[in-house]
Amino acid sequence: MRDTATRIGGIVTRLPGTGWPAALFARRDALVLTLAAAGLPYTEIAALRIRDVAVEPEFDALTIETGTGVHAVTSLELVRAGASPRKVYRRWYEVLAHGERHPSTRMLADAIEHVDGTELADSVTHLDPGSERPLLTTIDRWGHTPLVATPLTSRGIADIVRAHLGGRAPTHIPPPVRETNPKRVFTLEPASAVSLDPGYYERGTLARRHSHALLDDVDSVLADVENRADRLLRELLEFLDAEMPECEQ
Repeated sequence: MRDTATRIGGIVTRLPGTGWPAALFARRDALVLTLAAAGLPYTEIAALRIRDVAVEPEFDALTIETGTGVHAVTSLELVRAGASPRKVYRRWYEVLAHGERHPSTRMLADAIEHVDGTELADSVTHLDPGSERPLLTTIDRWGHTPLVATPLTSRGIADIVRAHLGGRAPTHIPPPVRETNPKRVFTLEPASAVSLDPGYYERGTLARRHSHALLDDVDSVLADVENRADRLLRELLEFLDAEMPECEQ
């Protein structure tokens, strides 16, 4: 377990700190890895609420008290490998707090990309450390999180840990940029440049006449269909009237 914790510590230090949505995934995955290095089962990690984790700044550690009574402390090997559990937790806590204050993916992206990170840091007061909200939530590939916090499953956590340990962590590419007011360029072609076939108008006239001939009897066809439908309906009602006395016996 010590070797695994040391490997995880090295992985955490190499996770990206900038770039959207890579930096968002990095903040969450760093905490997932930190908790996994503490020896917590994936099912316990998935069930964690915000209130279950406390920071021990004096020792640069996190203490975890799960709902099932499991107690854990983050590994010292993480710190020796250059990772800081306290900072890892703080960075993800800022994301959750920002979402509590501004439930907007675009605003979160701007805050993460902000040079000094003050906007995220200022958001922490808007989240109760004793909150019952899930600690680790899902994120789609564009960085969107559900309005109602959806916790990661134990399988999802296992996939994240295995991917990072196996060097197969996905590359999170930026979403496509959509222009809010795209500029349309219209090019007017001079009328003189348009060359029409001499038989253009004659063919158009013949086509319209042909269409008119085809549609000329549409009204009579529709009237016939309506008459047939009325006749079928009358016959059905007569049949039902004739059978009704037998059904009542």
